Amino acid sequence: MSVKFRLGLMMFLQYAIWGSWAPVLSAYLQNNLGFSGVQLGIIFSLLPLATIISPFVGGQIADRYFPSQKVIAVLQLAGGVILILIANITAFTTMMWLMLLYCLVYAPTLALTNSIAFLNLKSSEKEFGSIRVWGTIGWIAAGWALAGWRALAKSPEGIAMKGDTLLLAGIFSLLMGLLSFGLPHTPPKKEGAKPWAFLEALKMFKDRNFLIFCIISFVVATELQFYYVLTSPFLTSAAIGVNQKYVSAVMTIAQIAEIFVMAFMLSWALKKFGMRRTLTLGILAWPIRYIIFMIGTPSWLVIASLSLHGFCYVFFFTAAYIYVDNIAPKDIRHSAQSLIAIIILGFGNFVGSLFCGWIQNMFTSETVNAAGEAVKAVNWRGTFLVPTALTLFCLLVFLAFFREKTKGAAAA
Repeated sequence: MSVKFRLGLMMFLQYAIWGSWAPVLSAYLQNNLGFSGVQLGIIFSLLPLATIISPFVGGQIADRYFPSQKVIAVLQLAGGVILILIANITAFTTMMWLMLLYCLVYAPTLALTNSIAFLNLKSSEKEFGSIRVWGTIGWIAAGWALAGWRALAKSPEGIAMKGDTLLLAGIFSLLMGLLSFGLPHTPPKKEGAKPWAFLEALKMFKDRNFLIFCIISFVVATELQFYYVLTSPFLTSAAIGVNQKYVSAVMTIAQIAEIFVMAFMLSWALKKFGMRRTLTLGILAWPIRYIIFMIGTPSWLVIASLSLHGFCYVFFFTAAYIYVDNIAPKDIRHSAQSLIAIIILGFGNFVGSLFCGWIQNMFTSETVNAAGEAVKAVNWRGTFLVPTALTLFCLLVFLAFFREKTKGAAAA
């Protein structure tokens, strides 16, 4: 099999794992297990927390000690077993600890799959988009597989709803673990390299533009969690009315748009506009989407606005990984990718997960229905006002202070 085929398959499975549970787990936890907004925020904060702790370790191991493909294989096999265990858990505390354990083994693979692709491609700006797009296809495939399986259930409380989202992720993880042994051999770079690669990566903060870029990336990442954590409950609420059985399929609209933008527009935009303007367009798409969420009507417009995720994610986050690869010294590229992963997927998503859960609780009120039962109602307009304001602020700061530097500028 060609190198590009194997890298594409790697991305497909990497994001099929995440896409199996991330978009719809919140609806399952709230609607079926009765978790509160705060508990929801805690569960979704665990992957970001793990991304703070473990990627530097994974990057250090892959940069200095073991071939990257073997590191990924071992971590994914372990993760698959843990996910299957979690699928049978309904108690919050037990699920929380097992989910943390899983996230600690999955988090390093997010950076390692990016860096192993960059190291085996001739031109990251031209070729990475066509490889990374298979991750989005994998995310979509997982969503449709889950929706198809749930359609077989007689009701949302049927057997298909009992941890199926986590079970599917576990199966994908085991499959990726086995296939990762066949990824392109990517040995560590030991010759002439300083022993602590992650310390060298931290020196990239000396570049002012890289520092500003990382700060903006952190804030935008906090607002990403409003989409990942709250969109599923928002769509299945009475305000929008999407059936819970099919919400995973509906949410793949975002990934279909992501495929189009990544496959046909990213490399064109980078060549036409440069990195700074491409990132700017990516940031701009965020408040546009959240403004539509705030309006909340008509429902078809809200659902159609999911397609903006293509620009939100690809023009900012995917472009961000390419930017870091361009400016990082060659012998610390694993650790440089781990660094940006820690900022975006770690600190950003960790703070964002807790923050969005707290914001949802703040805009949630309890009323009594005609049957005398207590019913919780979420003010979605107020909830989504917060990410709208913050992403607009990020856009202004980015335009005012970030300047694009030439390749290798942060390597000094």
